[in-house]
Amino acid sequence: MDTFTAVRTAALELESVSRHHGRRGSGREVAALDTVSCTVPAGSFTAVVGPSGSGKSTFLQCAAGLDRPSSGTVRIAGTDLGGLSEAALTRLRRDRIGFVFQSHALNLVPSLSIEENVVLPLVLAGADPGAARLLDRGRRLLDRVGLSGRGSGGPTTLSGGEQQRVAVARALVTEPEVVFADEPTASLDPDSAALVLGLLRDAVRHDGRTVVMVTHDPVAAGWADTVLTMDGGRLR
Repeated sequence: MDTFTAVRTAALELESVSRHHGRRGSGREVAALDTVSCTVPAGSFTAVVGPSGSGKSTFLQCAAGLDRPSSGTVRIAGTDLGGLSEAALTRLRRDRIGFVFQSHALNLVPSLSIEENVVLPLVLAGADPGAARLLDRGRRLLDRVGLSGRGSGGPTTLSGGEQQRVAVARALVTEPEVVFADEPTASLDPDSAALVLGLLRDAVRHDGRTVVMVTHDPVAAGWADTVLTMDGGRLR
């Protein structure tokens, strides 16, 4: 079996990134992130771990362009997110980043079919939702995540683990530079979690995608190439 060999350029770079939040009633600020710097190579799987309140979720939000840092620089494949307008940042998230969230409610749209959920990022980018090529792409991704023939049903017909596999398929449909996964196995049983982690691992190994996963689970972190530990808003 052929395995993708990635050129180890930087898919994600953080340089001295801080994110401060005001402390209500005190007039003081709390650093959710404190001068964090790291480089994530293209074609790698990185896990960010740490206790609750360590800053790992803020790390993901700033790295993925969901929140703007108070200071510092975030780059995705060389693009400085700080230099983008809100409209340009929205396009970058839509076209060049994939997301897998912990909550199934955030992952899938109940009013759409499973197949339509997979290709939704492409439709939002302007693709014809009825185009045969688009629907075929959705079916092929569903085949890949082990849900062949299930595309016409709704998300509520799926188990939690199956819904998360659909979310992985949707995260990959735009062939993104980086897939961000926020506690993707937190609500899954061990077997379903292993299936989801295997799909993320295969996206790195065979497609050269870059995966950055926030997790509190050491078993999930064990699937990654690199583990970054956060504590008190800093990398340790």
